[in-house]
Amino acid sequence: MDTRAARRWGRYKSVGPGILYAGAAIGVSHLVQSTRAGAGYGFALVWAVLAVHLFKYPFFEFGHRYPAATGENLLCGYRHVGRWALVGYIVVALLLSIPTAAVLTIVTAGMAAQLLPLTWSPMQWGLLLLGVCAVVLGTGGYPLLDRVMKILMIFLALCTLFAVAAATGHDRPAGESTPAPPLWNEVGIVFLIALMGWMPTPVDASAWASVWMEERVKQTGHRPTLREALFDFRLGYGASLLTAFMFLSLGALVMFGSGETFARSAGGFAAQFVEMYSRALGGWARPIVVTVAFAAMLSTLLTVLDGYPRVLSAGCRLVWPVADRHHRTVYWIVMVLMMGGTLFIFGFLTSRMRPLIDGTTVLAFLSAPLFAYLNHRVIVSDRLPREARPPRWLIALSWAGLAFLICFSIVFLVVRFGGSA
Repeated sequence: MDTRAARRWGRYKSVGPGILYAGAAIGVSHLVQSTRAGAGYGFALVWAVLAVHLFKYPFFEFGHRYPAATGENLLCGYRHVGRWALVGYIVVALLLSIPTAAVLTIVTAGMAAQLLPLTWSPMQWGLLLLGVCAVVLGTGGYPLLDRVMKILMIFLALCTLFAVAAATGHDRPAGESTPAPPLWNEVGIVFLIALMGWMPTPVDASAWASVWMEERVKQTGHRPTLREALFDFRLGYGASLLTAFMFLSLGALVMFGSGETFARSAGGFAAQFVEMYSRALGGWARPIVVTVAFAAMLSTLLTVLDGYPRVLSAGCRLVWPVADRHHRTVYWIVMVLMMGGTLFIFGFLTSRMRPLIDGTTVLAFLSAPLFAYLNHRVIVSDRLPREARPPRWLIALSWAGLAFLICFSIVFLVVRFGGSA
């Protein structure tokens, strides 16, 4: 095999964790928040999507760089920083896992109800979706998840691109349009924080990719080089950025200026999402729109239900070595807790989807500076070989990203608890 063919084969063997990352990212932050941003502000918030992808880039890239350079996952790097860092990660990840899974299940259930003509309750849809995910993850593990996600992501990209092309050629009815609301007031800033909280995904998810890389090595027997690992990451990160822009464009092209706002309940949001696009683009677009929405949410639900249990299991093994013999048990305990908490939330907060989404995304955003700092500490440590350390521009961008996350967190706290901006 010549050098060029060997390089292509190495890239092929390495692609997987980055696709799973993209699947985790393309969910509520894209389908719900990006669409709401386009519907409410047109293309005025493109800068926010670009900025958050830029300033969070180093911290997600470090999640691929560290394991490729050291052969160990990012949680091991946290342990080297200090026991407090690893325990802090476990605590925050556990706090985020249940509401995150609940938000995703609620929205996915709403989209499933639009996709299939069954008069089921949200609880019934939630039970079905969680059951399907448990079967996929329990029977096939990482290899099946890897294959399913690659199919879902290709399908999602093609359908979303088609929907945006249709919306671009759509002629909106003449008449007065509703102007965009002000952005730099309390309501606007809170929405901006919520938009960027999960955009492209919470920073704590950077550790997911590192444990998925370990599973990919077990699956293929190939340990990726740094170049191959970064190719995989950039492929997934680029897909996340492009899809976020496409969903924002759909909201801007179809809904901006219409005066309509999204419903607060999951079922109401799903029905309204599909109805607005179908009415604007034509009845022929309904199957495409609902399928895109369901595929986006299902891909995220699958990866989150695997990501949190996997990193929490890995973290527990590092804190309590005795858990190493029972890592699959810990994995399933965390998953059962997430599913049980999700069903509990279903019984009380299904009709309050938007506050739940905003609250969870804000919590993710406010915790982002901690994980960003830890990732920075890990990547500049002496554990990385000199040739694998980030270039100076990436370190500078890391400092800028940390400042960006801290500043926006302070602005949010001031606006939220200190009165109007």
